[in-house]
Amino acid sequence: MFSSRQSRVAVIKPLFAKGPSLGVRLLVLVVLSAVLMVVDARFEVLQPLRSQLGLIVEPTYRVARLPMTLWEEATQQIASRSELVAENEKLKAEALLMQGRLQKLATLTEQNVRLRELLNSAALVEEKVLVTELIGVDPNPFTHRILIDKGEKDGVFLGQPVLDARGLMGQVVEVMPYTARVLLLTDTNHSIPVQDNRNGLRAIAVGTGNPERLELRHVADTADIKEGDLLVSSGMGQRFPAGYPVATVNEVIHDSGQPFAIVRAVPTAALNRSRYMLLVFTDGRTAEERATEAAEAQEAADREAEAATGQSPAVPPATVPAPATPVAPAAAGSQ
Repeated sequence: MFSSRQSRVAVIKPLFAKGPSLGVRLLVLVVLSAVLMVVDARFEVLQPLRSQLGLIVEPTYRVARLPMTLWEEATQQIASRSELVAENEKLKAEALLMQGRLQKLATLTEQNVRLRELLNSAALVEEKVLVTELIGVDPNPFTHRILIDKGEKDGVFLGQPVLDARGLMGQVVEVMPYTARVLLLTDTNHSIPVQDNRNGLRAIAVGTGNPERLELRHVADTADIKEGDLLVSSGMGQRFPAGYPVATVNEVIHDSGQPFAIVRAVPTAALNRSRYMLLVFTDGRTAEERATEAAEAQEAADREAEAATGQSPAVPPATVPAPATPVAPAAAGSQ
């Protein structure tokens, strides 16, 4: 009986073994968390780890989106035939309208290219784009960032412009293997050089933290800017391509006691509504490289035309030497 009691004590004793208290464990975890946050904020040591964690967490995003995807597919399947027919007719009308606009745009583009060639400027090159989808939104109300389903494997790079069907939305600030984070125009840490489409006035548009508002900094109180003006990207920062809509001016406040006016604008892009966006791959060549390539292409076209006609290009009259007989007496007299 005594031996059985000893065996029970031996079994129960490890259950009451003393270890670090709960408060000590909590303190260690809090200190470790604080150290990791400071290291992540001030150094880039943990960047590879975050990239790999993004690769691990990416299936979680897909699983989280699965109910929404299944619900959308079910909704589409039970849609009535009349609604589908009406939507089809509407889309056909919109497609016809867009085709007409594209024909006009193609004509204007060709005219612009010919004018640039006459001015010996860079040839107009159409940007390459990639369609991407929104899969997440940063829960921090003070940070305007979104997560998209394209990453390094798709050629996405830091600073890449992102736009929707209405205008510029922001730029890529973090790239992971299969996803990327985009900083929106309205974030307080974002700014973009713009110009007034009406008169070419240049300014800097900065985010205010409000998804429906941008502000222009250091606009002179006497500047020619008014409500309704369209602001487009100027391309001065070498980050965003020029000519894309950014915002529309909706408020201009003049104060005679201040050197600068208060100018507020509404982004043209649907920053908090767009789900599908475009990643823009801009032309990385310099202006000199584009001009050189355009000149080489023109020379190659001239050579092909010469080979096709079998004739050499005519020599301009100004380069043809004058007859020798009239020149000889004048030359002798001058000597």
